[in-house]
Amino acid sequence: MNFSLFLTELWNARLSLLSGLGDTILISVASVILGSVLGVFVGLAMTYGAKWLRFVVRLYIDFLRGTPVFVLILACFYILSVVGLDLTAFQAGVLALTLFCSSHVGEIVRGALSAIPQGQTEAAKSVGLTFGQTFVYVLLPQALRQILPTWVNTATEIVKASTLLSIIGVVELLLATQQVISRTYLSLEFYLFAGFVYFLLNFVIEQAGRAVERRISIP
Repeated sequence: MNFSLFLTELWNARLSLLSGLGDTILISVASVILGSVLGVFVGLAMTYGAKWLRFVVRLYIDFLRGTPVFVLILACFYILSVVGLDLTAFQAGVLALTLFCSSHVGEIVRGALSAIPQGQTEAAKSVGLTFGQTFVYVLLPQALRQILPTWVNTATEIVKASTLLSIIGVVELLLATQQVISRTYLSLEFYLFAGFVYFLLNFVIEQAGRAVERRISIP
């Protein structure tokens, strides 16, 4: 390994790699936020919805969780264009990861809400709280303590899954790295560098999650 050559090429490729890193972060943040919001509604429907709604949502969760992310990405990019919904590669990738994230978050939320005693919901109703107020002030604070560790794992999975968007031409960090490798032929060095960057991203997410978990934990 020629370390000085690698550093030179790394500096020369810094703008393209930073651009790829920026897209990776943007894709991951957008997918996790949108997927989490959608997942909360999925979890609520699974827990408190009518029987027919729970059946439909269960199919949604099982289908998305049982489908490889790679297939979801290709489906969102190619199949949607066939039916007339033209999305850019970036938009299709975010949509696929959002759907994947929502199925996992929905199951996490369902499990957390189901573990809360029914008596707390009934007590909230007895003092005049609406369902929305009950969820925000009574159920959500308790559910967060159970949701957070698994949600952090889901967020790190989304970061790793973002590498698959290179297959549809999204120039995130992995594809940007591959483009540099095709020019420099320093495959080992740049793949190790990319792996280290992905490790740092997930490490930051895990540490942030643990910090929040400590703050909301009951003494």
